[in-house]
Amino acid sequence: MADQIYNAVFIGSIYALFALGFTLVFSVLDILNLAHPALFTLGAFTALFAMQQGVPAALAVLVAFVVCGAAGVILDRVAFAPLRRRNAPPLSAMISSIGVSLILIRLIQLQYGPDLQAYPAGALPAAVFSVGGLELDTLRTVIIGLAIGLMLALTYLVRSTRLGRELRALAENPRAARLLGIDVDRAIAATFFLSAGLGGIAGALYGFATNSPFSQMGQSFELKAFSVMIVGGMGSIPGAVLGAYLLSFGEIASLTFLPSELRDAFAFGLLFVVLLVRPRGILGQRDVDRV
Repeated sequence: MADQIYNAVFIGSIYALFALGFTLVFSVLDILNLAHPALFTLGAFTALFAMQQGVPAALAVLVAFVVCGAAGVILDRVAFAPLRRRNAPPLSAMISSIGVSLILIRLIQLQYGPDLQAYPAGALPAAVFSVGGLELDTLRTVIIGLAIGLMLALTYLVRSTRLGRELRALAENPRAARLLGIDVDRAIAATFFLSAGLGGIAGALYGFATNSPFSQMGQSFELKAFSVMIVGGMGSIPGAVLGAYLLSFGEIASLTFLPSELRDAFAFGLLFVVLLVRPRGILGQRDVDRV
């Protein structure tokens, strides 16, 4: 049982980091950024490239954050900003992000191909230690700690900093935020940088844990992230974290007590039940209370 809880916490931490990127953009700009899985993949391969050049794993994660954050800002300028200026409907932004996602994935495939890759031998910690009779993997434990730390840091940034106040004002009313003297373009760029950077870190950490990054690795996380967002409450950062861990514990429970083929069915069954019982999600609030 302890092993299963440990696995659920690890999987939930990755889900949460991935979903936070989705949630941050949606909560501030009402955009579903469907290029986020590609940025997740980009994070894993950026870390791979950096480590192939001799960069330590810890620094490679930082490189993935910066590169993916910059890619997120470029994504906004290319795929979303022109549509915002034209007051295009949300569907146009979603289609635009899909197009950018396909291009990015194709570029990764041109460099690394469609097959599984591996990080340089010996570059990742492989030690195992025991706590109360439970055998813990050093790498996964570090990943859990880092993921939780990043979630707490993002929560602090949004709730207790000037940038966070600007993002909350932008989420409530972009026109009013501009009238209050907020640099809306800067706030939007910061939103995409943080969102994409978190997605890149999630991809790098997941790639480390599996040691098998591949070009389509983000696709399976996309549907899970939608589930997490809706279960936790659309636009709610605490809700995304809660939904991620709820989903991961549910998946582990389904693997323990049900056939393995039902793992994904549970995720969408959970989504269906929550929508019936509480359409706004567990921590869902009014639009003005998001973030």
